[in-house]
Amino acid sequence: VQLQAFGGGLVQAGGFLRLSCAASGRTLSRYAMGWFRQAPGKEREFVAGISVSGGSTSYGDSVKGRFTISRDNAKNTLYLQMNSLKAEDAAVYYCAASGRPLYVPTRVYEYDYWGQGTQVTVSS
Repeated sequence: VQLQAFGGGLVQAGGFLRLSCAASGRTLSRYAMGWFRQAPGKEREFVAGISVSGGSTSYGDSVKGRFTISRDNAKNTLYLQMNSLKAEDAAVYYCAASGRPLYVPTRVYEYDYWGQGTQVTVSS
């Protein structure tokens, strides 16, 4: 499956962005999905994950209560609504698909397919 993330940009602290991840090649409904981010000089960090059905989600501690992951399997698209953005949220955001459909993976190695990333910049 090929993934393409988009929707990043420059936003002021306290603002919001909505990232999208479009899939092609295979239907997203076969995969658990996730968002990760990576800031310069830092390791790739788990942001949010969602089960195949969308019934289960998981979030990194730093984004709980501010970010919401969702999916529309009919549109083959994954979303990440990011509210109350902070300077420390600035990073390249990646969407990913996991062939482990029975739960919500949270680790990089549990994901099999990755999008190219979209830059999120937060000005303070």
